[in-house]
Amino acid sequence: QVQLVESGGGLVEAGGSLRLSCAASGRAIGRYTMGWFRQAPGKEREFVASISRSGDTTYYADSVKGRFTISRDNAKNTAYLQMNSPKPDDTAVYYCAAGGRISTWANDYDSWGQGTQVTVSS
Repeated sequence: QVQLVESGGGLVEAGGSLRLSCAASGRAIGRYTMGWFRQAPGKEREFVASISRSGDTTYYADSVKGRFTISRDNAKNTAYLQMNSPKPDDTAVYYCAAGGRISTWANDYDSWGQGTQVTVSS
């Protein structure tokens, strides 16, 4: 199984920008589709974005479409989530995940990172 470690979270002002990274080890991420999910306090984990193995197909939640961009660098074994113009409602723990097929469903992903906290101030 692939191991995933997120980084890049922190405190950001609304309207700013932040880039999350997801570094993989153990196996090449080129074998997996990659996804980002988030969980805010008192809420269920929700889908944010996903990207196919080659990077040519991406999906986004409506709430982040046009503001967030998912990407990957298979040579660096790393996936990214660029967060532009974040809003206070984007405050959550962000998780990256690796799966067998591109999907918006958490159950389709087998490996998960430990999460990184993102806090957006107004």
